[in-house]
Parts: sequence; structure tokens; C-alpha cells
Amino acid sequence: MEQHRTRPPQPGPRHGVPAPLPPQAARGRVRTPRQPPQVGQSPQARQIPPVRQARPVRQARPVRQRRAGPDRPARTPAPARRPASSPVQAIRRPPNPRLTGLGCGLFCAAVMLVLALLDRLLFGASQLVYGVLFLPVCVLTAFWVRRGDLVSAPIVVPIAFMLGLLPLAEGDGLGARLMALFTALATQAGWLYGGTLLTGSIVTVRKLRLMAQRATAARVRPPAGA
Repeated sequence: MEQHRTRPPQPGPRHGVPAPLPPQAARGRVRTPRQPPQVGQSPQARQIPPVRQARPVRQARPVRQRRAGPDRPARTPAPARRPASSPVQAIRRPPNPRLTGLGCGLFCAAVMLVLALLDRLLFGASQLVYGVLFLPVCVLTAFWVRRGDLVSAPIVVPIAFMLGLLPLAEGDGLGARLMALFTALATQAGWLYGGTLLTGSIVTVRKLRLMAQRATAARVRPPAGA
């Protein structure tokens, strides 16, 4: 009798049964819910999971802008309004120029000489007009001098007043002109003293305000050891 040879069982995937996945692939495998088997479906088709379709990416909706119509007019941004400066604040605010002691003297002397020449051409060398124009020059000199040279303003004002009187003093010779100059200084001493006093008052007020500001800053400032 012939004996049939029986093959020993060989390791490997059986026919119709899928090979087991390695542990690395099993970890990254996505679990999907099992579906019930359908009639007439092979076992290989039953074990293949269905492929998921990627969802379409939603596009961002554009921002709708309201159209301007007869009922809804277009809105325009309102321009920024600057606070209107009142005339009182403009008067209280000191001018921007700041002159040194030398610059203050040159400014005052040059302005008084120009005013004296205009007075001689237009008003016939009237000393009253010259004295009246001297007061605004004193005020500007007191305001435009810088803080470090406040003391120089009351000194340069009388010198500028005397230099401005030179074109107004009339005489045939040098002696006559000097006599006319001293006479004008004596007769117009009221304007000279008034302008000098006005300049000194403004300078004194500015100096007091400066000292008050420094005292306030010293109080607010913390001590060095703190």
C-alpha cells in the first residue's frame, strides 16, 4: 500500500487569511468601526476598512460691506478736532525767542534806532512818540530774554533808550548834539524810568515763578538715599 506523504505545518499566512501586522504598524493603525458582513462578500473584502474621504476645506466668507444708499449714507471718519487756543492763553503764553544778555542788548538798541529814524521821517523827531514806542520794546525785551540772563534786561533798556535819542538830537556841532541829547534825557526821564520799571517788574515775576518751579520740583524729587 502506498502511504501518502503528509507535509509538516509550515509557518506563514494561510490562504485567505491576511498576515498579521508588525507592532509598529499596529500602533499607528487607525481603528475604524466594523461593519456587518454582507451576503456574498469574500472574507478579504470584509476585512478591508473603508477609505475615509477628506472633508473639503471651508473658505472664509468675505466681510460684507454695507452699501451706502439714500437711507444709509456712507460713514466718513470725523477729523480730529484740535482745541482752539483762546486769546487769553495766547497772551499769557510767553513768546518763543530766547535771547542771551548780549543778544538782548543788540535787539533793544537796534529796534530803538530804527524807531527813532522812523519817528524823524514821519513825525518830525517827536520825542513823545519815541517815548510811547519805547514801552513795547521794553516788554518784548523782558519776555524774550532767557532765564539765565534775566538780570541783564533792566540794564540794557536805558542804554538802548539813550542810543535811540542820537538821531533825534539836533545841533550844528558835537557839543550842541551832546547838549540836545542830555536835554532830551532830562525831559523824557519819565518814559525812561517807566520803561525800566516795567522791564524790571516782568523780569522779577519771571524769576519768582522760576524759583517756585524749582522748589516744587525739589519737593517731588525723591531723596538720593531712598
